[in-house]
Amino acid sequence: MYQPHFTITNNLLTYISRIESAKALIENAPLVPAWEAKFRDDAMTRTVHYGTKIEGNDLTEEQAQQVVRLNDVADTHEVIKRTGIMARERDIQEVINYRNVMAWIDRQQTPQFNKVFTEDTLKTIHKLTVDRLVDEEYQGKFRDKQVILRSPVGDVVFRPPVSVEIPYLIADFFTWSHSDAATRLHPVIRAAITHYQLVYIHPFIEGNGRTARAMAMLQLYSLGYDFKRFFSIEQYFDSDVQAYYQALLSVQHTPNSDMSYWLEYFCYGLAIEIDKVKQQVLKLSRDLKLKKELGTQVALSERQILLLELFHQQETVTSDDMQRVLPNISVDTILRDVKDLIKKGVIEKRGVTKGVTYRLAD
Repeated sequence: MYQPHFTITNNLLTYISRIESAKALIENAPLVPAWEAKFRDDAMTRTVHYGTKIEGNDLTEEQAQQVVRLNDVADTHEVIKRTGIMARERDIQEVINYRNVMAWIDRQQTPQFNKVFTEDTLKTIHKLTVDRLVDEEYQGKFRDKQVILRSPVGDVVFRPPVSVEIPYLIADFFTWSHSDAATRLHPVIRAAITHYQLVYIHPFIEGNGRTARAMAMLQLYSLGYDFKRFFSIEQYFDSDVQAYYQALLSVQHTPNSDMSYWLEYFCYGLAIEIDKVKQQVLKLSRDLKLKKELGTQVALSERQILLLELFHQQETVTSDDMQRVLPNISVDTILRDVKDLIKKGVIEKRGVTKGVTYRLAD
């Protein structure tokens, strides 16, 4: 049976500890539905954008966001018609497809690992990933030919296993994934192993990287590590694509295919991204202080969310500052929102008449 080789290093323990600490804070922070929806939408856009950009997609993050928001549209021509995006149809289709992959994963809600982490799921995710990009005979089907990976200058950097071995390698991997040995490992380590092993086997003609990353994400979700779905590790991978591929290839360049460096790279990246989420959550949830003082979550409108972001950016805020942030909203409406925030104990008023300023409540 497949058995990964690696060492639990001090670095690895440090990264896992940071992830666990951030996870606890994120899960217990007094966020309200409006915040959570915004965080999830932002994370979805980043995942789709950077997850395809790694593979050479040329759409900007703003263009990817436009495509992601058209969640009822699957036709590239219709996307172009509605958005006015000028880009290759293939790039648009890749973003549509990866958006559909993330949407499929989201529909699993709180998936049970034993039921969802299967070979059938792998094929379903791949089929969604390459819809309209490759012939139907290769969608969700293992490759029947040899492929090679080349560097930008044309050198062969990796030769995946021959096609005849793929069914056995995949079956062996999933057997290990559900074994006692695997379940004793930390979920983040298991996700990192999944990411690497599926890239190594390279079971499909195209779309292996996106499929592997999606399967690793699904595994984290199904093992209770979805971090409220606020994160996107793809952004970390894309920040230095060369380092990402070097980390993957490092396994092949060490004795016994040791995976330690790859695990450290993956866990460090996740720790970095989750820490960013933690800092954002701390900032917007007022360090858990609101929950302690008010005893409940604070329900805010979209306008109040924008105002609160302004309060986090500067110590004191005037009426003119608020009107600048909400230029199309009447002064009376803004003042009603402000009075509500004061009543809820979120901000406080200082001064009188023309000298009035507002600040976050102590």
